Amino acid sequence: MLLLSTFVNAQDLLRYVQPMSGTAPSTTGAALKHSEAGSEKNANTIPAVGLPFSMTQWTPQTQTTENKCVPPYFYKDSLLSGFRGTHWLSGSCTQDYGSFTIMPVSGKLKTAVKDYATPFTHHNERSSPAYYKLDLPDKHLSTEITATARCGIMQFTSTKTDSLYLLIMPNSDQGKGFVEIDAEKGVVWGYNPVHRIYQGRGEPAGFKGWFYIKIEKAFIHKGTFSGAELFTANRIINQKDAGAYIGFKMKKGEQLHIRIGTSFSSLEGAILNLESEIGTKSFTDVLTSAKKIWEESLSKITVQTKNERDKRIFYTAMYHSMQHPRLYSDVDKTYPAFASNDKLEKMAEGDYYDDFSMWDIYRAQLPLIEILKPDLVNAFVRSLIGKGKQGGWLPIFPCWNSYTAAMIGDHVTAFIASAYAKGIRQYNTEDAYQLMRKNAFNVADANEYKNGMGRRALPSYLKYGFIPMQDSVPEAFHKKEQVSRTLEYAFDDYALSVVAKGMNKTDDYKKLHQRSFNYENVFDKSVGMVRGRYENGEWSESFDPDKREAYITEGTPRQYTFYVPHNVPGLAKLMGGTKAFEHSLDQLFFKNEYWHGNEPGHQIPFMYNFTSSPWKTQKVVRSILSEEYSDGPGGLSGNDDAGQMSAWYIFAAIGFYPVNPVSTAYQLSSPLFDKVTMQLPADKKWEIICHKKSASALYISKIYLNGKLYDKNFITYQQIMQGGKLEIWLQEQPGTFGNKVSSRP
Repeated sequence: MLLLSTFVNAQDLLRYVQPMSGTAPSTTGAALKHSEAGSEKNANTIPAVGLPFSMTQWTPQTQTTENKCVPPYFYKDSLLSGFRGTHWLSGSCTQDYGSFTIMPVSGKLKTAVKDYATPFTHHNERSSPAYYKLDLPDKHLSTEITATARCGIMQFTSTKTDSLYLLIMPNSDQGKGFVEIDAEKGVVWGYNPVHRIYQGRGEPAGFKGWFYIKIEKAFIHKGTFSGAELFTANRIINQKDAGAYIGFKMKKGEQLHIRIGTSFSSLEGAILNLESEIGTKSFTDVLTSAKKIWEESLSKITVQTKNERDKRIFYTAMYHSMQHPRLYSDVDKTYPAFASNDKLEKMAEGDYYDDFSMWDIYRAQLPLIEILKPDLVNAFVRSLIGKGKQGGWLPIFPCWNSYTAAMIGDHVTAFIASAYAKGIRQYNTEDAYQLMRKNAFNVADANEYKNGMGRRALPSYLKYGFIPMQDSVPEAFHKKEQVSRTLEYAFDDYALSVVAKGMNKTDDYKKLHQRSFNYENVFDKSVGMVRGRYENGEWSESFDPDKREAYITEGTPRQYTFYVPHNVPGLAKLMGGTKAFEHSLDQLFFKNEYWHGNEPGHQIPFMYNFTSSPWKTQKVVRSILSEEYSDGPGGLSGNDDAGQMSAWYIFAAIGFYPVNPVSTAYQLSSPLFDKVTMQLPADKKWEIICHKKSASALYISKIYLNGKLYDKNFITYQQIMQGGKLEIWLQEQPGTFGNKVSSRP
């Protein structure tokens, strides 16, 4: 894969980003062993062009559907079917929605995908976060794309005098959508209605993906189509494989530019966004601005190393960790109200965001943003509070601006609690608390529950202190998984207890604090692991520590046993003490049962910091960095899940990780790089400098913080955000650093 060498120089960080990484199935050992299906082996990223956290990404398209688990682009595919304005959740197994595709067709007009899909090679692709180019020599055509936060611009170049047609298609698998041509104004506009999946599957989501396209050259042909059938009408609505076409005569070397505005609110919003963000700017102007924004974003963390491969993996991870949550509001702050029917709202402060893959990103991706861009975190929390107030309940996994109840847990609560605990509080904390409390204590009525509101299986959890096997959690996409739900609710209860304590909600704090110990209720001491349990307290007969069980989410009992991030010493006590806990960790890794390709175990490698052998964290983390990440198309070990897999790499590579993302502590490990510099708010810097005895040195021998000896194996959010210098000395053999009880969190 070639990068955009024309536009970069040796100092640019953009040149290290490889957007193709994750577009092919994973080739790592853990993924091949533990992934249950093909969808888990795919990182499901796309070579997206856009800005960080932007509304619409732009990608080449090799798959025409918006269906679940099918990204618009697969590296293995050989046929191009257009260039898509996409709302695909990067690295996910969800759906695209409200998207549209533009396909250039040279020569004779073709409108059926089987006829216009054209072969392409990766050799003719150039891809970066700010730019994509594809040469189609057989078609005597090249396409280039760059973008702003809400808009895109495409540049088509003919290398032969010939006809050129543009097909413009809303990508609705339901045969919905609308396109209209206005030849007099030189525009094409339309929409693709959004529908829900998970709870409310198939129902309208109450808003549309709007697009408004300005074409700079007068077109001499126009019409609409449904598959291969052509119409002379200027508009078409709700037909299968529908779209509009416009045609031009192009001279050799001639370029055609189209400018595209998008919006989730309205046609007027798309027009306003286009006028505000692009207007009459040239392709080069937009590209230059996009490059600058990406350079500024990537340079929030600079790393020094002689290993260019590690830089490529690192800055590709930075790119992937900055795709979502998704900007939803227009330039005038208008956005579609949450879980509503074509109702519009306007933000009083900041922008509105959605597509929170919350089961994944509360672990590391959002904590990374808490350090690098705390103001953006405030906008995220304000958006989540707005959703709760508009819909009546705080959502669990808000995507496509709807309730979904996808996955398990209640981790919007965990994220807001994390922001609160770190002093990120530019929002109405009382509103936030009341919404989180409602999720934790109130049971949704039948209609609300079916619509995705409220915690799944909350009555059972409140009654027994765990979710028993008899409760199969039928009203959910992920059914059963009772043990995993119990563990994650216990963490969420802990998270809310932190806020309750901080806001002097004493009675709530006591109840929630007690509930945070509910993980104990699904821990079977006779096997030393978590296990399914019945209402009468008896344990499930079905138990294999290293095979998937129905009461575990996407994993095994052994893997999920370690999901007690808020009370690692308490978990160790259940196992029989710190030595027994360390032995259990050893067994997980010795048996090769650690699965990095899925999120529930991401904290596990850093848990040795709670034992007398923190050097094992340093060894295991370095092994994962080496074996589970690469810079090829198959370089991620599972679904990237909106940047969580990538954020893990970023934290691990720079030497610390939030085992408990709500707390203010980060567990230290040995950095991969010689020097790391984090640019923080208020012009502060956090530096990490490694002194290595040799290139192979990876074990910590001593640490100095701001020139003073430091004996803890963790650092805090406050220490980082104040700025300073952490110097770490590394040696070839394990040492005694951090092995005292006083050094542990």
